[in-house]
Amino acid sequence: MSLTEFADIKPFDSEELPTVFSRLLATPQFQQVLSFVFPNISLENIRKTFFSCHTNLEFQKNVCYGFLKRLISTATKGCTIDISAIDKTQRFTFVSNHRDIVIDSAFLSVMLVDAGFDTTCEIAIGDNLLKLPWVKDLVRVNKSFIVKRGLSPRETLLASKVLSDYMFLFIDKEHDNI
Repeated sequence: MSLTEFADIKPFDSEELPTVFSRLLATPQFQQVLSFVFPNISLENIRKTFFSCHTNLEFQKNVCYGFLKRLISTATKGCTIDISAIDKTQRFTFVSNHRDIVIDSAFLSVMLVDAGFDTTCEIAIGDNLLKLPWVKDLVRVNKSFIVKRGLSPRETLLASKVLSDYMFLFIDKEHDNI
């Protein structure tokens, strides 16, 4: 079993990123989001930053990290993580409640980088949150994998098996956080 068997749910591979970046940057609604998130940066400079990223982790660090740090400083009282009891060279499965799967996971990634981890984590996100194609592209660039929702009981069982197989293979072979 290899990660290629999970192409419809896993984050994009490095080789796929340029095509996805082109698709994202050509989407008018995504361009509007970019102008809000990066108000003083031209689309051409954003494009250069995107295409300088050759991995999902580089995208997180070079595109998302600064925005998330500003969001933490302006919209929260702060975020902390106590990693004193864990070994940063090991990999972990982080579990969260379901308050805000996107922002909680994004803030966790920032805290892992700030704490000196050499990686962030893959994030499970339900396809019910991914109605817009550009949002689905963006989360998969940002190290998210897709949890299929709204299926029949039999389809749910099969999708859960595929998801379980993916998570096991990812942790076992890729040695990354999830």
